[in-house]
Amino acid sequence: MSTPHRTGAGLFSPDRTTTPLGTWLKIASSEPVEIMAYAGFDFVVIDLEHAPLDLQTAYRLINSAAALGMTPLVRVPDMNASTIQKVLDAGAMGLLVPHVDTVEQAAAVARACRFPPYGVRGAGGTSRAGAWGLLPNADYLALGNDDVLCIPQLESVEAIKAAPEILALDSVDAVFVGAADLSLSMGSTPGSPEVLALIGSARDAAHAAGKRFGLAFGGAPEQAVRAVRDGCDFVLLSNDTTMLATAARGLVAAFREESQRP
Repeated sequence: MSTPHRTGAGLFSPDRTTTPLGTWLKIASSEPVEIMAYAGFDFVVIDLEHAPLDLQTAYRLINSAAALGMTPLVRVPDMNASTIQKVLDAGAMGLLVPHVDTVEQAAAVARACRFPPYGVRGAGGTSRAGAWGLLPNADYLALGNDDVLCIPQLESVEAIKAAPEILALDSVDAVFVGAADLSLSMGSTPGSPEVLALIGSARDAAHAAGKRFGLAFGGAPEQAVRAVRDGCDFVLLSNDTTMLATAARGLVAAFREESQRP
């Protein structure tokens, strides 16, 4: 049974004229969310996999991002349906799900993201996603099925090989290739020819299915631009902690260098 095209609060809208640009959030505070909005990012991914953030913190960050006009996505720590339920009830407009290796895993994740008859997500209309019960139930259910993005992360050779089947699932909207973990699983590096070939294979599979394909590039915007020109549909650059660390180290280094001048 097919579902309508999902946009994730406009992030993947067919009418969009610019490539969606996002960053990861790892700091348990609302200030970085505000900074990213003022900087001009289109979306943020609240990172519950690689940062010491809990659900209550994610709840606040989701609200801050949405209020500031950014699309709030969450990278969940696992494929647990109860975690997915709580994050979506908190108002997330999409999920990145790590280490999805098989079509069976992708199907289970997709079902957890959708209400019946498309999935098994439980109704929680009195949550933020349902405007605390003020949103008509039909609208709450329609938004959950029509707008929330389900994005499996492909991070192994097995996952890349399964990409065409994963992308054929109606409830999967895009894939994100975790190049670092993919290369680690191969005993290689993200820029190696064999890893780049697999990334290209996943991109081609996504486009063949009419779906979106994304990558992250750390603090290398020039690499992200090249990837977009090669067909990447959404990108993430750096994260709040690394931006702070890089700026801090740069200031210290500049001061030390200047202080050594005669």
